[in-house]
Amino acid sequence: MEEAIAKAGVLIEAMEYIRRFRRRIVVVKLGGSVLEDTSLQKKLLTDIAFMATVGMQPIIVHGGGKAITKAMNEAGLEPVWVQGRRYTDQRTLTIAEHTLVHKINTPICETLTELGCQPMGLHSLSSCVLFAETLRLAGKDGRKLDLGLVGQVVEINAQLLKTLCADGTIPVIASVAKDKAGGKLNVNADSAAGRVAAEVGAEKLVVVSDTHGILTDLEDPGSTASSLDETQIKDMIDAGVITDKMFPKVEACLTALDAGVKKAHIIDGRIEHSLLLEIYTDKGIGTQIIKSA
Repeated sequence: MEEAIAKAGVLIEAMEYIRRFRRRIVVVKLGGSVLEDTSLQKKLLTDIAFMATVGMQPIIVHGGGKAITKAMNEAGLEPVWVQGRRYTDQRTLTIAEHTLVHKINTPICETLTELGCQPMGLHSLSSCVLFAETLRLAGKDGRKLDLGLVGQVVEINAQLLKTLCADGTIPVIASVAKDKAGGKLNVNADSAAGRVAAEVGAEKLVVVSDTHGILTDLEDPGSTASSLDETQIKDMIDAGVITDKMFPKVEACLTALDAGVKKAHIIDGRIEHSLLLEIYTDKGIGTQIIKSA
C-alpha cells in the first residue's frame, strides 16, 4: 500500500510539469554511453516516448564520436585531433556519415517506432535540417587551423522541425550538415543541439552525457551544482573550472539561453530515468543552467 501511495505522489508531482510543458518543444542531445549501450539507450528512448505521450514535443540530436573512432580503427585509420576536434578528410567523413546514419540514427528511429512513436530520421542521406560553413580554429600564432571537412552550424530548417513536432513526429537529427554548395560537413553535436533549440524556440535543451552535471570543484566528484546561471558559468570558464571536455556542452546551453530558451540541463544518461527525473520532478538530477537575473 505504501509503495502504491508513493507512486501516486510521484504522479501528482509530475502533473504540474506535464501541464506546463504540454505542446512545448524540448531538444534532447544524446551522447556518451547512451549511444554505446543498447539497453541504456532503450531506457532513455522510453523516457522520450513518455514525454511524447503526455504531450511534449521532443527533438533528438545525436553525435557518435566513439562509434566513429571504432569504425575508423576497423578501416585502418588513425584519428587525428586538432584542439580536441577530429580532423575530417573525405574518407573520414564517409565513415562518420555511414556510422551516424546507419549505426545510430536508424536504430534510434526503429526503437522509437517499437515504443509506439512516429520518428523521422533527418540527416545528410535524407532530409537535412543542418546547414554549416567550414570551421577554422585560431592557432597560437594567429593563423587559422585547418580541420578539413568540419563545419560550424549557421542555419537550421526550423520550419520543418516545427511542422513535424506539431504533427506528432519526433525528429531525430544526425550531426552531419550540408554547406551552401551541397557538400557535407561533420559538425559538433552539442553545438548543433544548441542551435536547434535556439531556432525552434524550445522550452528546454537537455544534454545527456556521461557526467552528473557541472562540478564546482574538479577534484571533488560530489560537487555537482544543481543550478547555475550564465554569470556563474562564465566565471567558471574564466577560472578554468569548466574544461575542454565540458565546454562544448556548456556553450550549447548558453547559445540556447541567449535565444530565449528558458532552461538548459546537463544530465547523466547512465542514471535510470534521469531525463524524466530532471524534467518532471522538483529536485532534478543534473545541473540546470538559467539566465542571469
